[in-house]
Amino acid sequence: MTVNDDPCFAGLMESARRVQAREASAVELAATFFDRIDALEESSRAWARLMRDSALHEAARADREIESGLCRGPLHGVPVGVKDLVDSAGVVTAAGMAIHADRVPDEDGTVLRRLRQAGAVVLGKLKTTEGATNYHHPSIPAPLNPWSAAHSAGYSSSGSGVAVASGQCCAALGSDTGGSIRIPSAFNGVTGIKPTWGRVSRAGVFPLVEFLDTVGPMARSAADAGAVLGVIAGPDPRDETAAAVPVPDYLAAAGTSLSGVTIGVDWDRIEAEVPAPLARALHDGADVLRDRGARIRTVAYPETDWARLFTLVAAGIGDAHRETYPSRANEYGPGLGGLVKLGQETSGVDVAAAINVADLVKARLRALFDDIDLLLVPALPMLTPLAGVVERMMGEDLQAAIRAFSYTVPFNVAGSPSITMPAGFHDGLPLAMQLVGRHFEETTLVRAGCAFQSATDWHLRRPPAAG
Repeated sequence: MTVNDDPCFAGLMESARRVQAREASAVELAATFFDRIDALEESSRAWARLMRDSALHEAARADREIESGLCRGPLHGVPVGVKDLVDSAGVVTAAGMAIHADRVPDEDGTVLRRLRQAGAVVLGKLKTTEGATNYHHPSIPAPLNPWSAAHSAGYSSSGSGVAVASGQCCAALGSDTGGSIRIPSAFNGVTGIKPTWGRVSRAGVFPLVEFLDTVGPMARSAADAGAVLGVIAGPDPRDETAAAVPVPDYLAAAGTSLSGVTIGVDWDRIEAEVPAPLARALHDGADVLRDRGARIRTVAYPETDWARLFTLVAAGIGDAHRETYPSRANEYGPGLGGLVKLGQETSGVDVAAAINVADLVKARLRALFDDIDLLLVPALPMLTPLAGVVERMMGEDLQAAIRAFSYTVPFNVAGSPSITMPAGFHDGLPLAMQLVGRHFEETTLVRAGCAFQSATDWHLRRPPAAG
């Protein structure tokens, strides 16, 4: 089923146009989304908590400002959601953890403050896995994939992916440490951008692995995601790691042509590692990109020691929880608790070895991008699994689980930006492709995403659970 005139599926840019042209009021639009959220709560379980009063106040202010002639940009009056690890002043930010169920920040995280300054209407906080890992806390019901409740909704920005896919907000913020924007984008059939590390401030964002964590947008289209990124990106005095790099107009180059863009693909590796339906979708995606003017070039995807990279991730997780683990270990779920314990028991020698591997990953990817502008890969080398499969794999066959993240974690380690987009369907479930770019060249990613989506309608499909 494709999108119709339902305002909840109009997309961010179109919703902004309607509100700012006063064809619809921001208050009415927010109320429509809240009605939809209420109707779908049992079948989606996407939201950690709603912020009805403040959202309706923001919507009323947007209507007044727009009526007076003030326009704050493409998010003005548009309903959005925020992953529940971004601090919200006066509202619980629990990061999916029972241990933080009563944690109420004094001020907004920078990305939330920037959304509000842009006039966005923040509907509430979206569920995340416990501590933004692979596991939901046993006491917190996990979000349900709107294409099939039996299948995974992804990790860890699962609530964000479900809410966008099922029309419960125009866009949402997610975070990505090892794939947590890209994987739920792939499994739920939405578009997500993992920015360059440092492109977006992490001030007021609960950490998983600070030297890998990245905040980014999830939306129905590349253009919508680019509009959100343009609002949240940029340097921040509250975060010294936020890069002092100018933020471009990500939509300025959007169009249908990819003339002059070279895209690398390792077809041998894809054919060897990726299930046939997903490999076909990647081939079809490459054909579309070629038709849009891109040059497709065969490359070799860099090999590396995936287990060593996981050591680095685990050590970072252990560090993030040193204040509450092991002192309050009994309040952790077994999945996160096991990862924290593993990280805290990792030796300095093993961390040093992992850093050496990370340096090789960075060097090999940097060399790869000497000859290409973008790299085409899957988000995960698997079809959307049944719920719980990857979580069990983490406990039973850690090496297999680590290999499953071979197209996500390296780009966190290298700090590389990427965009993940719907690229087909198999057995009623979305298939996705990922394009990776050079540092701070998100404009090329948005351009490629817009060109691809101008020729396809995968991003417009509407899941059956969306009603």
